[in-house]
Order: sequence, then structure tokens, then C-alpha cells
Amino acid sequence: MTTTTTVHPQVQPLLKRLQFRTLFGWVMTGLVSLCALLTLMPLFAVLGFVLVRGISRFSLDLFTKLPPPPGLSGGGFGNALIGTLIVVLLGTLISVPFGVLTAVYLSEFSNADARQKEIARWVRFGINVLAGVPSIIAGVFAYGLLVTTGIFGYSAMAAGVALAVLMLPTVIRTADEALKIVPQDVRWASVGLGASNYYTIFRVVLPAALPGILTGVILAMARAVGDTAALIFTALFSTFWPRSLLEPIATLSVLVYNFATVPYKPQQELAWAASFFLVMLILIASVASRLVIRRQVKR
Repeated sequence: MTTTTTVHPQVQPLLKRLQFRTLFGWVMTGLVSLCALLTLMPLFAVLGFVLVRGISRFSLDLFTKLPPPPGLSGGGFGNALIGTLIVVLLGTLISVPFGVLTAVYLSEFSNADARQKEIARWVRFGINVLAGVPSIIAGVFAYGLLVTTGIFGYSAMAAGVALAVLMLPTVIRTADEALKIVPQDVRWASVGLGASNYYTIFRVVLPAALPGILTGVILAMARAVGDTAALIFTALFSTFWPRSLLEPIATLSVLVYNFATVPYKPQQELAWAASFFLVMLILIASVASRLVIRRQVKR
């Protein structure tokens, strides 16, 4: 004995429309997933390519020895690693104080009156323009201001100034947003207890916004680590260990640029190993910034 169900004629269009929406949802979900996969493919391709080409040269000597003479095997990029750390640290020491203080002005003092709001608007516009300036322009700027004039010459100091210019927009933007996230009630509570405005900002608001500011600093350092154009015009290169902040200094990105195009296989292998190490540094910095943001959200 079989039973048949009849659908009311007025319900049939609704069922067909529901089936169409379900099918359309499946199709769009698949399309979005495919686009997401295609977006990630270049990342995995780059990671896999530099891993295959560069992992074979990894050893302790890679981090403790100087680059070999042209055509000879062995050696490492120890001087370039130290040089990269030096110039990025110099850029951080220059950009972070200026960037954080600028963010404090934009977040805490720019709403005092109409004149301050107008100044802050132009400052934000300048920051956005600076964020879009190519790194080679920052290198040419530091080259014309510090190298050709003889103030520093080709040196780690000139490279630090060039990297600071590149790092400033990231530091200012993230610090500004981090300060805005701090609840206004915190400021009112501090002022209500008798604290001055400056004490509230530097002893209450800034510590509360520190995780967000630290995230911006990490991201800015990640950009500076991988930059090449600015360093070619300022740090130049050296095959020796760093001896002074006022002399040319080796960096990883410039080492990759110099060694990847030479006809000697040992130097090319060293360039691939340095490329892999740079990618890992940037990846670690990105993961660290995400962990800091997640910890801040949980709080």
C-alpha cells in the first residue's frame, strides 16, 4: 500500500524558490571557497619554492660566517644578519617615539577646538600619502639628505633613517587606533581622581593601549626587514663584519639582491637561503602580531 503526498498549488512556487536559493547558496559557497584557495596559493607557492631552494644550505655556519669569495662554496650571511638587526633596530628607535607621540596628538589633543581638528585632518592626510610612497623614494630621500651631503655617508645610520620613514605610517596608524580603543571611562576615572591630563595619557591610556601599539611596531619592523630599495641607496653593502654605525653595512635583503644575479652557484644558494630566512622572519612577525591582537581582544 503506497501513500502519495500532494502539494498545494500555492506552495509549489515557494518550494521551487527555496530549492533555487539552496542551490544558489551552494554554488556561491563553492565559488567563494575556490577564490579563497586561489588567494592562498601564491603564499604557499612562495613558501614552498624558497623552502626547496634554500633549506639545503641551512647550517650553523650560515649564521656565523661571512659570505664566501665569488665562486667558492661555504660561508654564510652572519654579517648580513647582524647588519639587518642593527638597521631595523635603528629605524625602530627613531620611528616609534615620533610615531607614538604623533598618535597621542591625533587621538588625545586634536579634538580641543576647530583649529586642532583641521591640523589633525591634514596630519592624517600626510600620513596616508607617506604610507603610499614607494620605498625607493624613501631611499633616495635619505641618500640626498644624509649620504651625498656627507652627514653620515653610506652607513647604518643613513639606512636607519630611511627605514624609519617607511615605518612611521604603520606605527602612527596602529597606535592611533589602539588609543581610540581605550574606553573613555578610563580617562574620566583618572581625571576624576585628580590626575592631570598628561598623567592620564602617559600613565593610564598608553599602558592600556600598549598591546595594540606593540602590534604596529612588529608589523612595521616586518616591513623594514624585507625592504631592499631604501637600503641600496643608504647602507650599500659590505662583505665584512659590522664595525661602526657610520660605515657601509651588509643586510639580508641587499645580499639576496646582489647574490641572486651572479653566475656563481654557491652565491645563488646563499641568496636562496637568505630568502628563506627572510620569509620565515616576516612570517614569525606576522604570527606574533596576531597573537598580541588575540590576547588584547580576550582582555
